[in-house]
Amino acid sequence: MNIIVCIKQVPETTEVRINPETNTLIREGVKSIVNPFDMYAIEEGVRLKEKNTGKVTVITMGPPQAEAVLREAISMGADEGILICDRAFAGSDTWATSYTLSAAIKKLGAFDVILCGKQASDGDTAQVGPGISTHLDVPQVTYVKKIEEVKGQSMRVERMMEEGYEIIETPLPALLTVVKEINEPRLPSLKGMMRAKQSKITVWSQKELNLDSQKIGLCGSPTQVVKIFTPPQRAGGQMLKGEVPEIVSQLAEIVKDTAA
Repeated sequence: MNIIVCIKQVPETTEVRINPETNTLIREGVKSIVNPFDMYAIEEGVRLKEKNTGKVTVITMGPPQAEAVLREAISMGADEGILICDRAFAGSDTWATSYTLSAAIKKLGAFDVILCGKQASDGDTAQVGPGISTHLDVPQVTYVKKIEEVKGQSMRVERMMEEGYEIIETPLPALLTVVKEINEPRLPSLKGMMRAKQSKITVWSQKELNLDSQKIGLCGSPTQVVKIFTPPQRAGGQMLKGEVPEIVSQLAEIVKDTAA
């Protein structure tokens, strides 16, 4: 079974810096981690490999420092890491990112399942996974909380809903985005960490992927950030005291004065 896991390196801190010219995150020099939701995708990929035999290939797109998250995935049990890295990719929105990642997946060849975390903690769009499935023209199931069965060329999963869940059977190959309820990510073993340290990370640029320059980076991003700013700090409120009827009366007066 050929399993591909798409992960992202995200800033560990909320104190991120913005490039004032491009309105994009400055990632260089910022301490980063594996996107928390992607840890569950890595773990599920390794579990699928252990149950069905096969190979887990982890892909990430980012600056050279993103190699660290690939090695962490290998230490958890993944077999291979591929870094998609080129300055031409800078400023990519979710559509341009999914286009680039799908090209890398095509270059890898045949696969059975693609796993992604449900969303990235720095963007929270939950769009890259579905975007990849669109570019590759394969079925997708989002918010997967359990993989029940893999049988032949199909897979049955539980998809988390606001209330309860639904059972979906999908043909393979397919793309799944997973939620944290699906598993508990393992800690890397000493053997795994040693293997990760010695592993060679494959790096692919725009040239290796033969991408259309009009579909990558800022140029290929239909979503443009026009302006980023910090909202003004809210003024302190006031505490209303007394019995409920008194508080209601005070609140009514405040609302009346504000409306006036």
